[in-house]
Amino acid sequence: MERGLLWLPLLIAFFWLAWQGSKEYQKVEAYKIWAEQFDRAKYDIYAVLGQKDNNLTWGKPTPKGIINLETFSLLDVKEIHLLVDGKIVNLKAPPTKGRAIELEFIIAESANASIHVAFTEIPLAVKWAEYLQGALQNLPGEQTLS
Repeated sequence: MERGLLWLPLLIAFFWLAWQGSKEYQKVEAYKIWAEQFDRAKYDIYAVLGQKDNNLTWGKPTPKGIINLETFSLLDVKEIHLLVDGKIVNLKAPPTKGRAIELEFIIAESANASIHVAFTEIPLAVKWAEYLQGALQNLPGEQTLS
């Protein structure tokens, strides 16, 4: 009987891990369906991001699908920054570690408006920042990147 009591916590941990894995699998499958409509997309546990032409759409992945979707246009963006732990970092020499990693999109019309999209990995955020800054510079019109 003592052996049974010793194995019970391990059995509970196994079922909990299997349940968590199933939930994560459902999130990834929902993301795959959602991402088909975009030219470029990213998934991580904090946020999904998709780009179609000049429009960026982002939201939060859940097992039932993507929620809290927001869309904005690169035409409305004045600047793009990579923030690590709340501080703007240089894309050429990013830090190797950080707790809060975000891309910050400064909106041109509003004085204090910005959009923050979370990332889990600094290298992935750097690639997206470089790509989007290049796309922002190549937009037609009077866009300038500071």
